[in-house]
Amino acid sequence: MKKLRDFKLAPAPTPPAPTPLAEPSATALFTQAVKDVRPLVADDHAVLITKKPKPIPKKFLQHVISNNHDILSDHFIPAYELEDDGDVQYLRAGHSPDILKRLRKGHWPVQAVIDLHGLVSDEARQYVSTFITDCKQAGVRCVRIVHGKGLSSRNQAPVLKQKLRGWLMQKEEVLAYVQAQQKDGGGGAVVVLIKS
Repeated sequence: MKKLRDFKLAPAPTPPAPTPLAEPSATALFTQAVKDVRPLVADDHAVLITKKPKPIPKKFLQHVISNNHDILSDHFIPAYELEDDGDVQYLRAGHSPDILKRLRKGHWPVQAVIDLHGLVSDEARQYVSTFITDCKQAGVRCVRIVHGKGLSSRNQAPVLKQKLRGWLMQKEEVLAYVQAQQKDGGGGAVVVLIKS
């Protein structure tokens, strides 16, 4: 029996030299990568995304069309406005001065109120015009319009205060107005009497 030391190890066979692989070309790689891709259907239409305009209430448009002749000017010079101890008041010509006293004392209860805070001049003008016209049609006699004191506007000067008074004088439906009582807004609001 042979002993382990008597065995001679045969030298390990040398592995064959690797054959260099041919590097695929860029075109071949691209073709391999897109072999399962289907081409898109040609479409000659462009998709334009447009912003939709804000909706305008139909009732507002009807009033604009029906009141087209009723355009109020911002440059109206108040000829009949009277100042009495800091209170501003207006009475349409041909009416009794007692109307102003009764309006100031609350003879006619306020039936509707609007607030113009946050509106720009053009929006406020149309809003006031529509409001007065609607009140006249509904038989509302006395309203309060809050225009503010102008504390948050530029130079802390009231913008709508003077414009509103000019607009009211131009509205045929307006019979008179007075500055609101202190508890109802004082110098930041007016109480308006509408013709019956």
